Amino acid sequence: MKLIRFGRRGAERPGLLLPDGRRIDASGFGADYDEAFFGSDGLERLARWLAKAGGRAPVVPASERLGPPLARPSKIVCVGLNYRDHARESGMAVPGEPVLFFKATSAITGPEDDVVIPRCGTKLDWEVELAVVMGRRAAYVEREDALGHVAGYVLHNDYSERAFQLERGGQWVKGKSCDTFAPLGPLLATRDEIPDVHDLAIWLKVNGETRQSSSTRELIFDVPTLVSYISQFMTLLPGDVISTGTPPGVGLGMRPPRYLVAGDVVELGIEGLGTARQRIRDGDVTAS
Repeated sequence: MKLIRFGRRGAERPGLLLPDGRRIDASGFGADYDEAFFGSDGLERLARWLAKAGGRAPVVPASERLGPPLARPSKIVCVGLNYRDHARESGMAVPGEPVLFFKATSAITGPEDDVVIPRCGTKLDWEVELAVVMGRRAAYVEREDALGHVAGYVLHNDYSERAFQLERGGQWVKGKSCDTFAPLGPLLATRDEIPDVHDLAIWLKVNGETRQSSSTRELIFDVPTLVSYISQFMTLLPGDVISTGTPPGVGLGMRPPRYLVAGDVVELGIEGLGTARQRIRDGDVTAS
């Protein structure tokens, strides 16, 4: 299945993207795509509802805003320097263990929503990433059992304010967590929709020019490894998000660096997970 959420910001309703391209309202199912849903066999129950009642569900108009395809999770765990081609480009050694950092869940927004330059922000950067959504509670999970804890996958743009991240002291989280810095979607594809998550094309463009183009074959630490590794340090709850790192081509790595400014348009996609488009702007988040 391909899960979507649609409607006004903060009041999104659950839906589904069908194989024929129709988007249907799944409000009749009776639950949003949140921790309780994923932790209570929600995907199996949703599949049964779809088979029984999906044909009578209202169609979602193409003009309707898409929100993030899951309700706000308990945490977003991000992985740094996790593409071999990124390590080669930067001249950095391949890490011996995954590099982890957090991104605030208040940064989550829809796939087509504007991204707002934060106050005093001067170095806004892009990072297209494959994100993993947990379907079951995971603590001290072995690698061979890890995929059984995964609900599915989603497209993520891990926006970063590099000055906050690298020049203001402390941890990376302050440069990763500004409002609108975590567009998710357009859809959440369940595991059965993606035959091989480690063989997906991944790309990003800025103002029509390709900046990132790679494949998840280049992941240093694959999805089962990441789920298992992270679960040794913290419990992953149903609906939690793991963002698996970005390929080469970010603005920070350009010579000279190239950062986003108001009016820029960022487009990105991952094979099987759809595409997204964000416009960069100044101003207050609540104005969007």
